Amino acid sequence: MVATGLPEGWTLRKSRTHNKDYYFKDSTKESVWEPPAGTDLDQLQKYLNQPKKVKASHLLIKHKDSRRPASWKSENITRTKEEAIEILKKHQERIKNGEATLGEIAKTESDCSSAKRNGDLGPFERGQMQPPFENATFDLEIGQISDIVETDSGVHLIERTG
Repeated sequence: MVATGLPEGWTLRKSRTHNKDYYFKDSTKESVWEPPAGTDLDQLQKYLNQPKKVKASHLLIKHKDSRRPASWKSENITRTKEEAIEILKKHQERIKNGEATLGEIAKTESDCSSAKRNGDLGPFERGQMQPPFENATFDLEIGQISDIVETDSGVHLIERTG
């Protein structure tokens, strides 16, 4: 993962009013326009030079502790997180063996409504997805598939498509 280079507790945000980046420290609610003291400026520059938008497809398996344990496939998801990971590992193996593509599996097995589009989420920018999902996607090369990524929604395999 390409880290921001910011000191512990600081995040990069985008001002809607000024349409530019700023730095925010959650614990103190402090915000500044310039990188805070202790920032690794080379690392921050690498982070800022990443693409602004990516396109991805994913395969989501929800579990009972997911943010919303229901899907188009099931009104009440009762599987454990461990069971969801095991299911995803089996799908991951099928993809690695060339038995099916992520999109083919997502169409019938994903707990996301994007299943009807073979898991295609379309393009998105930083700040639109949950951080673990976003970071994993931005770190992938086009055509590359992530390892298992955990978010509040469940567990995912992500393929960067653009």
